Amino acid sequence: MSATPLQVDKRIAGARGLAPALLARAPVLCLDWDTRARSRFAAHDSHGRALAVFLPRGSVLRGGDALVAADGSLLRVQAAAQTVLQVRAATPLALARAAYHLGNRHVPLELGGDLLQLEPDPVLRDLLLRMGLQVAQAVAPFEPEAGAYDAHQHAPAPAQAHGHASGHHGHDHGHDHGHDHGHHHSHEQPDAAARDAAD
Repeated sequence: MSATPLQVDKRIAGARGLAPALLARAPVLCLDWDTRARSRFAAHDSHGRALAVFLPRGSVLRGGDALVAADGSLLRVQAAAQTVLQVRAATPLALARAAYHLGNRHVPLELGGDLLQLEPDPVLRDLLLRMGLQVAQAVAPFEPEAGAYDAHQHAPAPAQAHGHASGHHGHDHGHDHGHDHGHHHSHEQPDAAARDAAD
């Protein structure tokens, strides 16, 4: 008979306040972005323990966070390497333009000094290539930016910028959204009710 999963229901953003030596001994929970963007999921840690994670709705886990299980034990959250698209450009302006267009589509987006990272999407890949950008598939940890509405979440380095959708729960590559913004975007099918609610 399988053991009952250990419940995990507390997140410590960035493992703040925890002694490094204590954290170093904690088992690791290595998760991809889609899992870390959920508040409820099942997983196994690096010690093989079955876990049932129940965090407050809307919670987003970041690499470097700590979790506390019901028995008081700690877990270290690690961003798993996953398939991503890495976008590079000849100039910073071209890269900024790409970030702008992806942001308008509410795509979970990680900003680096000389590249952007996003989840694989053939439509977006073709768009970026048409814009003259270099797009390559890679396997790397993925930490999208935290949006302004997700300010309570731990934001990854480097500094925050206009990336969207890191706080989406159960997102569909960031294309469907029900949250309100204080600004308007151009969409193929504008949602007038959502715009009115945002005003």
